[in-house]
Amino acid sequence: MALSRRIGTLLVAVSGLSGQTYPVGTRVAIRGTGGSVDGFVDGDWLPLAWWEFADVPVEDGAA
Repeated sequence: MALSRRIGTLLVAVSGLSGQTYPVGTRVAIRGTGGSVDGFVDGDWLPLAWWEFADVPVEDGAA
């Protein structure tokens, strides 16, 4: 069974586990659902709340 790929874009600047801060507009791979999810940028983990990102429509996510 293939997992669907979910992409989001940051609505606010967010710090990753590495300490790097990612600016508004950064595309992130999203895992999970609900009020908080896991976001990933180049292997860096970003714990995200629902208000910190927006889903990118599937047709726009293939970049």
